[in-house]
Amino acid sequence: MRANYNGLWKLLIDKNMKKSDLMREAKLAPATIAKMGKRKFVSMEVLYKITKVLDTTIGEIVSF
Repeated sequence: MRANYNGLWKLLIDKNMKKSDLMREAKLAPATIAKMGKRKFVSMEVLYKITKVLDTTIGEIVSF
């Protein structure tokens, strides 16, 4: 099973943000963004940080 972060990438486009902007605002490591780009799982803490920065829910950014 793989994670699908297409919702996140679309939301970044809608909010006119780059992955580097998300990394900076959510205080994420480049390796975390790379894992997400490869459709690998990340921690719940990472998903929580992203939802707070983007003011969204986990269900809107990731699916399985």
